[in-house]
Amino acid sequence: MRVGKIRVPSYSPLSSIFTSKSFHLSFSSNSPSTPIDLPFHLPLSFSDLFAINNQNTFAAALSFSWRNNSPVLGSRIHGQIIKSGFSADTFSQNNLLTMYSKCREVDHASKVFDEMADRNLVSWTSMISGFVHNNEHEKGFNLYIEMMRAGFVPNEFSLASVMSACGVTGRSKFGNALHSVALKIGMDTNRFVGSTLLWMYAKCGNIEAAELAFEIICDPDLACWNAIIEGYALNGDIFNAMKSFSFASQIGLNPDQCTYISTLKGCQVIGDLRCGQTVHCVVIRNEFQSNTTVMNSLADMYFRTGRKNSALKVFHQICIKDNSSWNTAICGLAKEEEASEVVNLFSTMLSAGVRPDQITLSTIIRLCGTIEDLQLGSQFFCFACRLGYLNCDLVVNSLIKMLSRCDMMDSAALVFAGHPHTNLIICNEMIVGYTLNGFCTKAFQVFCSLIEHGIEGDEFTYSSILGACLRMEHQSKVQQIHARIIKLGLGSCCSICSSMVTAYASFGAITSCYAIFKDAAKLDLVSWGAMISAFVKLGFNKEGLLLLNCLRDTYERPDEIILSSALRACANLALLDQSMCIHSYIVKIGFENCLSVATAMINSYAKSGEISSSKDVFKNMSRDYKDVILFNTMIMAYAHHGLITEAIELFQQMKSFNIHPTHATFVAVIATCSHQGLVKQGEHLFDSISSVYGMYPSTDNFACLVDLFARNGLLEKAKNVIESMPYEPWPALWISLLSGCRIYGNKDMAELAAEKVLQLTPNNDSAYALMANVYAGDAKWKDAERMRFNMEINRVDKTCGYSIIAT
Repeated sequence: MRVGKIRVPSYSPLSSIFTSKSFHLSFSSNSPSTPIDLPFHLPLSFSDLFAINNQNTFAAALSFSWRNNSPVLGSRIHGQIIKSGFSADTFSQNNLLTMYSKCREVDHASKVFDEMADRNLVSWTSMISGFVHNNEHEKGFNLYIEMMRAGFVPNEFSLASVMSACGVTGRSKFGNALHSVALKIGMDTNRFVGSTLLWMYAKCGNIEAAELAFEIICDPDLACWNAIIEGYALNGDIFNAMKSFSFASQIGLNPDQCTYISTLKGCQVIGDLRCGQTVHCVVIRNEFQSNTTVMNSLADMYFRTGRKNSALKVFHQICIKDNSSWNTAICGLAKEEEASEVVNLFSTMLSAGVRPDQITLSTIIRLCGTIEDLQLGSQFFCFACRLGYLNCDLVVNSLIKMLSRCDMMDSAALVFAGHPHTNLIICNEMIVGYTLNGFCTKAFQVFCSLIEHGIEGDEFTYSSILGACLRMEHQSKVQQIHARIIKLGLGSCCSICSSMVTAYASFGAITSCYAIFKDAAKLDLVSWGAMISAFVKLGFNKEGLLLLNCLRDTYERPDEIILSSALRACANLALLDQSMCIHSYIVKIGFENCLSVATAMINSYAKSGEISSSKDVFKNMSRDYKDVILFNTMIMAYAHHGLITEAIELFQQMKSFNIHPTHATFVAVIATCSHQGLVKQGEHLFDSISSVYGMYPSTDNFACLVDLFARNGLLEKAKNVIESMPYEPWPALWISLLSGCRIYGNKDMAELAAEKVLQLTPNNDSAYALMANVYAGDAKWKDAERMRFNMEINRVDKTCGYSIIAT
């Protein structure tokens, strides 16, 4: 027998690999010219190989197949196993299970398993592991239960596989049952089972149970220490992660790449740059800079902690850059929306001879969607087609996002329809795309098609479809989806809880909002923010402030959204003292430079009568931020206090700062002119919306113009604006005109305005009351009495006015 080496190009057909009787094979999936020695011998002719009826030979061939990810070769060997009469042999069948599972052909593995007449523990374990490793977790759970019912006692590998599946899916109760089984059969002290057990507990958020599982393990090895370090990292406990990392070194366990990766993961979770730099020093000291995987993790840590330059420096120090190295750098730059740098790095990647994978292209295409650059995205779309990634889920998902963000929903729908598989992630992206572009009915159709195909949605699906129902203003659909959420047991999910609160709040159902909030098993800041915002939006301002105090009692620090909602509540109630208290708390926790909080603070002080404090906040913020919303808020504050000169001056300053005004800006300044009687100036500002700034006046702009004319006695002009504008008139416009008619005693036009209001809203109490006042002002007492009598006949209740004294 001659033993030697041959070089096998990755593009060679399978038959050309086997050229003589028994060469020692070398194969490389990365470089055709770099051999990798395999620890077994194979005959180099298919006919010679399959002439040998030897189980071990078939096992070695199947091992070669899955190690090189070649299900085609594996299936041909499977055919020869059947031909040679070994199809009923348990040993061969077990090797087939492993081969198909490792090659991600779990359906074929399942068929082999179903055909097995004599299954042993290895058979069950191989199939369970196959399901778990291919993310078929539910099938893995069911098969494990079936194995137990068949009378088999699980071994360390089957237990570890199912435990890891519990960690991934968050099924802590099932994990507790597995822990009990491990205790019963005495495997809780096994290193392999113990490390998986503690990882499962940590992944489910129970770090105390993970620590107990670690303490039970007899003489934990490096893998166990790596697991507890990763457990601490997953739960954001970087102190104990670093402590375990240090202690493992002290007891003589030299860190490997998994140790460094787990520790760096903790630094990423909490954004602790200092600890990450410490790990970097240890990497240098232990001479791990040549390890590509560790350096990739270091670069990723620096990107996630906002140190782009340090991350790129680490990236350029990597000796042998693999696809993960390039993807880490490209993803890091893409998160900062550095499109030109991403494109340059991609070009360098191609020049280095590295083939982009699906992660590379999906990241860049997604970036093009974020920055709404359709031209650049189309180029990478062509690149994906050329490289054969058009049917890849990641790439298709990114394409749909890019096209939907660039207002190309028809093209996104074509990509979606052309994808061969109905996929939950892609359907989620289509639902979001349709909702963002206002096609809420089509979003609902995609959701229904998911259910028809038997694919159950996740929390992202239901949060997105609730947003679509919200935009459709369809309360019954929200209630139907709510019922389905309860049926599926997803009501305790934080993101779904906050989406349902927001949806019901839009319909004014505050009782339903609070019931959902109260029944949630776990509340995050988004859920708290949604509930506080719902209270404030629906006029329950005191309740919103009380809920803020409840949040503080849980020792959670509110975010900028919650603080902004609380300040709006103070503004609605004109609570100056509470505004000042919240302002002090904002400074204490470091949110005073947050733009959304600052604008809410300006508004709150202004509506509480403290315009000087509004000016101080604006002055401090405008030094660093030249933001249109900030300026709009301050203009509105001036308008609220009748300071027309200051409002106009600030509007003029926007021009000098190159801040382009929005429709809201003109609402503020025209409203100011309206209250001060500056009709010509207000009319000039309205005309400048289109003539100077190239925008078309919005409905709110037209409403301000009508109010400007009506409030200052130009009733005919106000009527002409209503009748000539390109929008269908709405009740508030006619109410403004009717109010002006009451002030200036124009009975005939008042009757016309009242008629229009009652046509649109028959039970509008303001129309009846204003018209009665018009008649009374003209001494038409019988007509005034008639209007009040009509209110009683039509059962229209006049909303009572009231005054409050803020305490």
